[in-house]
Amino acid sequence: MLEHQADFQLPPMAEPRIVIEKAKRRLAVFDGDSVVAEFSIGLGFAPDGDKAIEGDGRTPEGDFYIFTQNPESRFFLSLGISYPSREDAERGLAEGLISEEDRRAIIDANGEKRMPPQKTKLGGEIYIHGGGDKSDWTEGCIALKNNEMQALFDAIPVGTPVTIKP
Repeated sequence: MLEHQADFQLPPMAEPRIVIEKAKRRLAVFDGDSVVAEFSIGLGFAPDGDKAIEGDGRTPEGDFYIFTQNPESRFFLSLGISYPSREDAERGLAEGLISEEDRRAIIDANGEKRMPPQKTKLGGEIYIHGGGDKSDWTEGCIALKNNEMQALFDAIPVGTPVTIKP
């Protein structure tokens, strides 16, 4: 297992997936059931609890997928996480945060594994990106050291499942 090496690459993977454990400030990369690498992470500036609304500083929890690779991120490199999810859309509609039209657009995007709407009251633009893991400083994203983000960016394709646990 790779862990905190200066410059490295992740091996080719047949079944990549990412599991983030917020309480442990850890991102694990799996190939099937095998852990390939683990990285320490920084989270949103208010890390406790699930993301509820735009601007709350929380990192979302649940099951997502990578919808894009962004080589021009303002935080080195980034991988887009498919927040809001179908469950977030249902909650948002029930709480009066989004319209039925927004709910449908989120559900359709998730069903087609593409980018869900990013500018609703639920928030959006949640990424795994570089910039450092020394504190909880993001607006809800997951931050890694830049060299670790490079390895992750090179190894993780669009569509990779991401689970974010409390």
